[in-house]
Amino acid sequence: MRDIPTSPTIVKSRNLGNDNSNAVLLKLNKLRHFIFLDDPTAFADKEDRAIFRGQIGTRENRIRFVETFASHPRVDAANTLAKGGLLADNPDGKPTAPRLSLYDHLRYRYIMCLEGNDVASNLKWVMSSHSLAVMPRPTCETWFMEGRLLPGVHYVEIRDDYADLIEKMDYYSLHPDEAEQIVRHANEYVAQFRDSRRERYIALRVMQKYLSLCQ
Repeated sequence: MRDIPTSPTIVKSRNLGNDNSNAVLLKLNKLRHFIFLDDPTAFADKEDRAIFRGQIGTRENRIRFVETFASHPRVDAANTLAKGGLLADNPDGKPTAPRLSLYDHLRYRYIMCLEGNDVASNLKWVMSSHSLAVMPRPTCETWFMEGRLLPGVHYVEIRDDYADLIEKMDYYSLHPDEAEQIVRHANEYVAQFRDSRRERYIALRVMQKYLSLCQ
C-alpha cells in the first residue's frame, strides 16, 4: 500500500514516516506473509554468500539489485519472473532463474529482504531462521511492525543503492558472534507472532476498538 487513506481504513500495510493515523493495521493475507521456519543450521555453518530470488516486475529497487549483483561471486541474485518486467528480454517469457524453496534459501548466511509492492514478504520467515535478514531501512509496515525493527539488532541495514552490501557481509562473517546476536534478537522478535491464540486476541481487540470508534 502506498496511498494514505483519508478516513479510518483497515489495511494490510501502511507507509512509514508519513501521517498514517487513518491506516489501521490488521493481520491480513497471513497465509502468505506470516510464515515461520525452523532452521537446523547455525549461521557459521551456512554458505558465506547472499541470496535474492524474487519477482522483479517493474520494481526499480529490485531491478537495480539484480543488475548490480547478478554476476557477483558472493551474491546469488536472480529474477524468478521476468515476463512483464523491465528485465523481460527473454522472448519466451521463461523465468531467468528457477524458484527455490524457502529451506533452500537457508543454505546462505545472508538473505536479501527487498520491498515489493509494499513490505518485503520474506522478512518474517528470514527473521525466524539462523540467517541474517539484509535490507535497506523499511518504508512500509504491516502487523509485523517493521517500523519497530532496529538495524544492527534485528537485521543488517544496507544503503538504498546497496553499495555497502559486500562490506557488511565481510564484517559479519568476520564477527560471527555479532551475527548470531542479531539472529537471536530476530528470533525473539518473531516469537511474539508465533502465539496464535495471543495474535487472535489482539486482532479482535483492534477490530473491537475500530468498530467502537466508527459508531
